[in-house]
Parts: sequence; structure tokens; C-alpha cells
Amino acid sequence: MVNFLLQRTAPLPIDEAWRRLTDWSRHADVVPLTRISVLTDPPTHEGTVFVARSGFGPLSFDDPMEVTVWEPPRDGGSGRCRLVKHGRVVLGWAELEVHPGPGGRTRVVWHEELRIRGLPSLFDPLVRRTSRAVFGRAVNSLLRRP
Repeated sequence: MVNFLLQRTAPLPIDEAWRRLTDWSRHADVVPLTRISVLTDPPTHEGTVFVARSGFGPLSFDDPMEVTVWEPPRDGGSGRCRLVKHGRVVLGWAELEVHPGPGGRTRVVWHEELRIRGLPSLFDPLVRRTSRAVFGRAVNSLLRRP
């Protein structure tokens, strides 16, 4: 099982950072070879389900996720969202937090624990490095794109 943490500070109001990070369809624009299908009606809430389909051709797999905690920021305060992964290939959870930062900026914390079914723990260091790189680029891109 792999556990990793990403932290960023964005020059955005907290509500805008939250919107950019939790618009699930936008993730397909920044994660290579991935499509997102939201299976529940908007707006996002506890119980929202979406599927990230990643890969190419026969090497594709579905990564279904469910929102189990949905606490958007209110009145400039912090917000938190927790996703649980229910896939046949990728299991685990991700937690996204936004906090007020200095000078009207937003501090973003992305904490994830994942396991790839059938992959021995010998590969955990590689999965951790790859995940940090892919998710780090994704978070950076989501925060930069309006």
C-alpha cells in the first residue's frame, strides 16, 4: 500500500481553488489517457460516484470513486473532500483539503493511500514516485487553469 502527501499554495481565493479541484470532469484534461464519467447528478455531494477510465485500448481500467465526505469551504474557512476508490485494479482513498493561506492565497493538501491489486509491495517505491509525479502535475494544472 502506498501513502503520499502533496501540498501546494495557490494564488486563488479558497472557493475558486475548491471549484477547480473538485470539478471531476476537469481531471480528464490534466491526467494523461484518462476520461471521467460522473454517474450521479450534480452538484457533488456525499454519495456522488464517478469513474476515471485510464489507459489505452486493452490496457485500460476503470477507477470508480465515491465521495464519502463533502465539506465545501464556507465563509472563507477550510474545506475537505474524501474519495474512496472501489475499483478492481486501484483501491484506497484520497482526501483533498483547502485552507486559507497568507495574503488571500489557498493552501491545498492532497493525501492519498492507494493499492494496486496484484502488485507486490516491492513496487511501492515506484508507485509512490509515479503517483506523486502524476498527481502533483494534475493538481498544479488544475489550480492554474481557470
